[in-house]
Amino acid sequence: MGDRRLADIRREYSLKELTRRSVSSDPFEQFAVWMDEALQAEVPEGTAMTLSTAGLDGIASSRVVLLKGYDESGFVFFTNYESRKGRELASDPRASLNFFWPHLERQVNIRGSVERTSREESEEYFRSRPFESRIGAVASHQSSTLASRQDLESRVAELTKLYAGKDVPTPENWGGYCLAPIQFEFWQGRPSRLHDRICYRHIDEKWEISRLYP
Repeated sequence: MGDRRLADIRREYSLKELTRRSVSSDPFEQFAVWMDEALQAEVPEGTAMTLSTAGLDGIASSRVVLLKGYDESGFVFFTNYESRKGRELASDPRASLNFFWPHLERQVNIRGSVERTSREESEEYFRSRPFESRIGAVASHQSSTLASRQDLESRVAELTKLYAGKDVPTPENWGGYCLAPIQFEFWQGRPSRLHDRICYRHIDEKWEISRLYP
């Protein structure tokens, strides 16, 4: 079943290894090391992450969003609160993030719960965005049915004229989310599919580290 050309695709991973001794005791510190290496290596879209949520119909849904900041409180991204992911997070705040850096043969998976950022943080980030991006956020009823591309372009043109030379206000239905982790998994590709997987679980106010079978 399926296309044998796909089934026959193989790639050996051999760049690096990942051991209990080599990782930090703090998953946030370990993530910072890997993120810095991804940025230094100029990995394409190094801050891109797949956000997976529980769909309102019981089917998981995923999409790629951009990481806009992180610290020990969690990982921050911004979106329209009325989008599909916004509605799903309002119903069930549990979610996961996955970073894939193929050039480094690495993945990081982070699981936890999501909360909205403060309005001040959302507005500060919104003001930092390019004018065109702010106009796009106001114009889009994200995830709603769009009759035609022309409708969207007409709305963008209208708003561009309206706010020319002015501040574009942050929409009430737009802002940030912060995912507070309860689990990290760091994945390093290895030969013969015997990959290294180091898992951090937050238990009793501390991070417990274990190695997982590939």
